[in-house]
Amino acid sequence: MPAHAEATEATTPEATRTRRDPQAGPPPGILAVVFTALFLAGLVLTTLLAGGDTFPSPFGSTDTVTSYFRDHSGAVRVSGTLQFAASVPLAIYAATVSARLHKLGIRAPGATIALAGGVLASAFLACSGLVTWVLSQPAVAEHPDAVRPLQYLAFGLGGPAHVVLLGLLVAGIAVPGLLAGLLPRPLALTGLAVATVAELSTLVLLTDAAALLLPVARFAGLLWLVAAGFLLPRRRVRTEA
Repeated sequence: MPAHAEATEATTPEATRTRRDPQAGPPPGILAVVFTALFLAGLVLTTLLAGGDTFPSPFGSTDTVTSYFRDHSGAVRVSGTLQFAASVPLAIYAATVSARLHKLGIRAPGATIALAGGVLASAFLACSGLVTWVLSQPAVAEHPDAVRPLQYLAFGLGGPAHVVLLGLLVAGIAVPGLLAGLLPRPLALTGLAVATVAELSTLVLLTDAAALLLPVARFAGLLWLVAAGFLLPRRRVRTEA
């Protein structure tokens, strides 16, 4: 056998897998960046299109809420559309990270928890986006009796429901990342703290005073998912004593 053929045969299998793994899926870090960009774009563009008026809190007065949805239907439509769009890369992120954890040898429930949490968080965000889109329709915005209940529904789906399940996604990555040494220890511990705050945001359903937990858990979770997506390894490096 020629020398160049032997060299090719010797290096091709491992070298090819090292350069490119066709089953690795899309880079989770990039998916997290796309998800974050779409979500933040919805917040920024909505405010700009509404002339600087911020999206109304569900805890605000009925007059403020109804007038906002009546006067800024275009901004509300953009908000709902981008929320719905952001749910797609989030679902792909959850599936990709779960598959990678399995490939890294994680057989504990963490990988499945990450998948379930991410898919449900994506579904709740998508539903919130669709309800927000409904609120942008003039036929709905002109009826205050319909606006208020729909806003509560959109908030519940995109607020506590989405954030609590997003916390499960973070925990499902952080726990095996810590125990198996797949992530830097400070990052994994930060993930556990973020997940804890996310689960505590359930209290928003009982008291308005807990509403601050939602943006803290949401935006910290977004940053954490980006970092974990880039730092989670493709393969485990085994060291020999």
